[in-house]
Amino acid sequence: MIRNPVLPGFNPDPSFCRVGDDFYIATSTFEWYPGVQIHHSRDLVNWALVGRPLNRRSQLDLRGNPDSCGVWAPCLSYADGQFWLVYTDVKRFEGNFKDAHNYIVTAPSIDGPWSDPVYVNSSGFDPSLFHDSDGRKWFLNMLWNHRTGSIGGSPKAPAFDGILLQEWDAASGKLVGPVTNIYKGTSLGLVEGPHLFKRKGWYYLVTAEGGTGYGHAVTMARSRELHGPYETHPHQHVVSSKDAPEAPLQRAGHGQVVELDDGKGGGSTYLAHLCGRPLPGTLRSPRGRETAIQKCIWGEDDWLYLEHGGMVPAVEVPAPVAGVEPEPRKPIRRSFVDCPALPPEFQWLRTPEPDRLFQLTGGALRLTGRESVGSWFEQSLVARRQEDASFRAETTLASFAPDTYQQAAGLTHYYNRHKFHALVVTWQDGIGRVLSILSCPGDWPDNRLEFPLAEAIKLPDIGPVRLAADVHGVALQFFADWGLGWRPIGPVLDASVISDEGGRGEHGSFTGAFVGMLAFDTSGGARTADFERFDYLPK
Repeated sequence: MIRNPVLPGFNPDPSFCRVGDDFYIATSTFEWYPGVQIHHSRDLVNWALVGRPLNRRSQLDLRGNPDSCGVWAPCLSYADGQFWLVYTDVKRFEGNFKDAHNYIVTAPSIDGPWSDPVYVNSSGFDPSLFHDSDGRKWFLNMLWNHRTGSIGGSPKAPAFDGILLQEWDAASGKLVGPVTNIYKGTSLGLVEGPHLFKRKGWYYLVTAEGGTGYGHAVTMARSRELHGPYETHPHQHVVSSKDAPEAPLQRAGHGQVVELDDGKGGGSTYLAHLCGRPLPGTLRSPRGRETAIQKCIWGEDDWLYLEHGGMVPAVEVPAPVAGVEPEPRKPIRRSFVDCPALPPEFQWLRTPEPDRLFQLTGGALRLTGRESVGSWFEQSLVARRQEDASFRAETTLASFAPDTYQQAAGLTHYYNRHKFHALVVTWQDGIGRVLSILSCPGDWPDNRLEFPLAEAIKLPDIGPVRLAADVHGVALQFFADWGLGWRPIGPVLDASVISDEGGRGEHGSFTGAFVGMLAFDTSGGARTADFERFDYLPK
């Protein structure tokens, strides 16, 4: 069985691609660097991260991009003996404008090398590339209309002004011919995330509608002609949890279809889509928007339906090959001693110049204190996704010698600049090296920093400090050990605010929670902090 979500934690907007017996899913990374996650599977049950292709300055520079901007909704395809990756770099979130720039990169193998990007357009986000059977290529993206009241976390349907189609001339590297608005969406509104495929003479258009929250849906339309007109699915939506608040997989939407080949001209059909798992009793999803897979069937009317019926996504669905079991969740322990490269689960924020943020010294992961926690430019934060409702994260801060309160290093449960908790080693006049807690609990729009620890805890002037975060659903408790054993530090904090819906609400941000190591030095002194290990322990 396929057990959903197949990609737990922040893995939204899946683009589903099959090449022979290999399956790939590309997902959005937003402000996290390098850009675009690509996972691989041969059975649709177990998936492994195989790359983040946008990993150099010539391809992507996110410095200055606001929270929840950056790389939105990639599209991965294979044609003409190479992989094609289409992506958006969104430079603005607040206000009426989006400033969404679309690019294409290619590679002969999923491992690369990936080309420098070719600029396509900026008329809207969520681009995709359709390779027609006659060899022509067509570029799609949603059209953004800035002449509305759709700002920030309050999306309005008129801003999502339909799906554009235009021919892409790969030889000249530019769009050619007329632009056609082929689909305006349904009454649900907010049409985006277009993907085209062809079957039995029909052009099928799969789109996302209803926003990124609890009204999300996968919508389907079709036409005998590429340019339309497109008729909408008799049920409008193929997948949605919008009318099933009790379903374990919520926020279901933004999908793409893959058909398998059974060697006889047919095969089963699967649809990858995003979903969210809110904490029980809440409408908050710290794990963000995750990726799930549903098995589908084609009706006699040549429309696609979920095999188990209805539109609500299932947690378990049959895999293509029987007898394949999902690998169990297991602890991941990482030592940075003699570590040749940053372990693959870790990312950092925005910059294509990571050497200014961190280095592997052979004995530690050394973070260089740069700008403040939450900076949109140079923030020294190396973190991994929260994949479980309950977990423990531990790190050893082997060496850090602050001499001003402007210097701090430690462990953080982080979403963005106005949603994070951090247990840090810092300096306090008259005491010396101390433990402190910094918290920004989503107090939108003020984003005020709080200090939940009533009195800073004195530490030895030198020596390692072990730091831990225990998260149990909505509750976060920090712990520390500086040679006297583990002890709780500070009050229990609200872990649920480190979520898509925390702070300004479900459409205000849409990535996911991370846990990791940080350092900052707002004095400009670039004080370094050495981390010896980092463990992520699911509960």
